[in-house]
Amino acid sequence: QVQLVESGGGLAQAGGSLRLSCATSGRTVAIYAMAWFRQAPGKEREFVAGISSTGFNTYYADSVKGRFAISRDNAKNAGYLQMNSLKPEDTGVYYCTIGPSTARLRLGQWEYRGQGTQVTVSS
Repeated sequence: QVQLVESGGGLAQAGGSLRLSCATSGRTVAIYAMAWFRQAPGKEREFVAGISSTGFNTYYADSVKGRFAISRDNAKNAGYLQMNSLKPEDTGVYYCTIGPSTARLRLGQWEYRGQGTQVTVSS
């Protein structure tokens, strides 16, 4: 069993930055791909960014490309999402997920998911 705990969310102004962290415990996550999703009130869950198990390959939703950066530190069993140039439409609950591949994660097929952290961007 693996536990994921997100942190780093909060309130930011448009144009600002936040850095989300995903701490994992229970088992090494180096074998898993990792991805961040978000969900805003009244909207469907949205894939934000994904990273392969080695960290060599990253993927982004068009809406965040060039503004967000996903990374991971397998030695620390942790993942991160650096969010820059935030926009009000980035508001939502952000979830960290892990699964066998980024392809399956992008389809929402994760094996583990955290409880989420709220990000609110004011205009």
